[in-house]
Amino acid sequence: ETLGDRHPYTLISIYNLGGLRRKKGDLDGAEPLYREALDGTRETLGDRHMYTLGSIGNYADLLCRRDPVHPNRARTAMGDAPEVARETLGADHEDTLVLDAKVARTRIALGDADAKALSEVVARMEAVLGPEHPQTRKYKLVCESAAGRFGGLLRM
Repeated sequence: ETLGDRHPYTLISIYNLGGLRRKKGDLDGAEPLYREALDGTRETLGDRHMYTLGSIGNYADLLCRRDPVHPNRARTAMGDAPEVARETLGADHEDTLVLDAKVARTRIALGDADAKALSEVVARMEAVLGPEHPQTRKYKLVCESAAGRFGGLLRM
């Protein structure tokens, strides 16, 4: 009650609860929480804020994992977030690179790209963030686990 339903700390808590459900394998339970956090960040912080852009990427990523056979919802949810991130944060910002990696994963799931698209993003991450950065390592593993059209790409 003190902070309110749309306070950024409240929204982070809602998102974290969704993340906990996702990690426990409850993707159906995670989706409405991710969606609520995304709607709240859009409403309070705007579409161009880095927290909103991150929420968009995380929601799209969840949709892609939840329904890997029909990842179009993920592409729709992602919208122009990567382009907005490049404009507002810069092409070399960590959040922009992560959004680019998530777009590459979604494109692979849709059959619009192969693992090379993701490996190009990972190469940028290595150059900008360094090879030991947690996001670089995470997406390098995702890229290496790609086998065939879907491989391990959607199981992170």
